[in-house]
Amino acid sequence: MKLPRAIWTLGFVSLLMDVSSELVHALLPVFMVTTLGTSALLLGALEGLAEATPLLVKAFSGSLSDALKNRKWVAVGGYAISAASKPLFVIAQSTGMVAAARLIDRLGKGIRGAPRDALIADLTTKEQRPAAYGLRQSLDSVGAIVGPLLAIALMAAWNDDVRSVFIVSAIPAALAVALLALGVREPDVPPSSKPSSPRVAWQQLDPKFWNIVVIGALFSLARFSEAFLVLRAQERGLALTLVPLVLMVMNVMSAAFAFPFGKLANRVAGKDLLRSSLMVLAAADLLLAIDGHWALTLGGVALWGLQLAMTQGLLSTLVADAVPAEFRATAFGVFGLMTGIATLLASVAAGALWLASPAATFLVGAALSLAALAALRRVPT
Repeated sequence: MKLPRAIWTLGFVSLLMDVSSELVHALLPVFMVTTLGTSALLLGALEGLAEATPLLVKAFSGSLSDALKNRKWVAVGGYAISAASKPLFVIAQSTGMVAAARLIDRLGKGIRGAPRDALIADLTTKEQRPAAYGLRQSLDSVGAIVGPLLAIALMAAWNDDVRSVFIVSAIPAALAVALLALGVREPDVPPSSKPSSPRVAWQQLDPKFWNIVVIGALFSLARFSEAFLVLRAQERGLALTLVPLVLMVMNVMSAAFAFPFGKLANRVAGKDLLRSSLMVLAAADLLLAIDGHWALTLGGVALWGLQLAMTQGLLSTLVADAVPAEFRATAFGVFGLMTGIATLLASVAAGALWLASPAATFLVGAALSLAALAALRRVPT
């Protein structure tokens, strides 16, 4: 299936920004715990807040995008804010400073997310849409592979100098901003289809859309912050230099399978794919719960990445198809708000469980995955 050139450009924008983000994110949990003395409970709370922030902000950036009748430049602004946050990680000397830099970075992600996802829908036909979202997710995951690999190489070359790696992260972030600003043209929107205000857009979100929101929240409750995957690998004996392997393995799976699953979504029932993904997530949690060699962690992480590939593009497609074109950014924003709240609750709970037992964190995650599977049977799509 041939996709518009702008979709590929948006995919490479995501790739570059994810290289930048993962250069930081791959090392940040260990840096905070071992260098700055951050507790696991505080890390869980901060990671939950950091992961929830872009999802919460999406609700407002989506409405803003629809009200301004613009997707591209709202997204450019979000990418620019994330790029500006990178130097703050270099100079941070405390948990509070790192948290501030992380939240600014995630604020930028939140601003860009809803208008970018709506722009993808605007640029494609209904038949192209699942593949387009899958392609963007695949290229995003390629960036998330390159980032940790580059982090490993730089850590080895620079004797575990984390701050120098953080400096490098600013380069691909700046390139992402330039590529989006210069390489994507926003399609024209017919005047009759433009909303008059964000309030009007919210009123257009019908019950079918809210059912999809419920499904997304269920998935978010069962899938807490990926920082705990990194900590689990280190706890099982993975060397500091190799810690970026954790997110690299997850993203290899996502990069390899997101595009194929996007195309598959046109041929199988979406709900069947969602059910299968929850079983994969439960299996991942069970592998992560077993005490043993860190190789077991990488097996669980691989399944975690496969589950992401199965669901992220599909959920985006369901949201895009459930609302009128002129209200898509608002819909993506509201979807992000609800799933963001669920993500925050799940990550804080995971941090509390970690203090009792790392294995308990993942056992509860498996139980939540199975509970979400049971609940999914009762939610219409």
